[in-house]
Amino acid sequence: MQKFIYFTLLIMATICVQAQSNDNVFSIKLGAGKVYLLSEGQRNGNTDILIGVKSELIEKYAPDKSFPMAANAFLWQVDGKNFLFDTGYGKSLFDNLQFLQVKPEEIDAIFITHMHGDHIGGLFRNGQVAFPKATLYIAKPEHDYWTNDDAMHQNPESRQGGFLFAKKVIDAYKDRLQLFDPNAINSPYFKELVPGIKAIATFGHTPGHTAYLIESGNEKLLIWGDLTHAMAIQMPHPEIAVSYDANPEKAVQSRLFILQTVSKHAIPVAGMHIAYPGIGTIVNSEAGYQFVPLKNN
Repeated sequence: MQKFIYFTLLIMATICVQAQSNDNVFSIKLGAGKVYLLSEGQRNGNTDILIGVKSELIEKYAPDKSFPMAANAFLWQVDGKNFLFDTGYGKSLFDNLQFLQVKPEEIDAIFITHMHGDHIGGLFRNGQVAFPKATLYIAKPEHDYWTNDDAMHQNPESRQGGFLFAKKVIDAYKDRLQLFDPNAINSPYFKELVPGIKAIATFGHTPGHTAYLIESGNEKLLIWGDLTHAMAIQMPHPEIAVSYDANPEKAVQSRLFILQTVSKHAIPVAGMHIAYPGIGTIVNSEAGYQFVPLKNN
């Protein structure tokens, strides 16, 4: 009997440890709430996506012509609300939410940084609307671009599917769709979309790319979407754009301004393509900037 109890307790302990460990989830406290990284895994990006980068920089920062990156979404739980920022591809999103014991119907609002497939893919599950009660927030310039047929036909056929998928998302969530004009990037005052969440125009990667500043108490976090892709190179050299940028010059301008602002005011950041843990601080360094990951709390 004692052996049975011992093995039963051992099995239960093993289950508890497994249930509390997930390499795709990371959390930090933010004021009265908690922010969770919901990652769809880590991988290496290829330096071929970098525009006009000099060979000596590749040799210095990415000698194997690759760099760490990820595909992330973020969940903010605060004041009894569940706020989701992007949805990734949707490959691991629902497993990550289940790990946190959050049901899709318990998501109150979803804030989209931009409408590339690796950010809105999780809005559907098995071909159906994945979040039946969530309000979907999309910047109006972003919405207008992806629903513009002329813009779609100006792109190669291989990219037109992205427009069709974006239109499908917008149609499926039209009854709970909230369009907004994000605050100008250099505005001295930011209006809130909902209490604690402000939208900042960081155009360039896409025509309506938007970052979200979340605040609780005296603590802040900037969820900056795809402001960067190749942290290993774009931190020391933020002037380098990537081939995915719709307007590389604007993308660089947005990145430079945000890096200057968050480093000056010590505002932590979270990025959709920053490798695990995906959340950290930006500090000035001898060569541009440096990203310092935060610790799990």
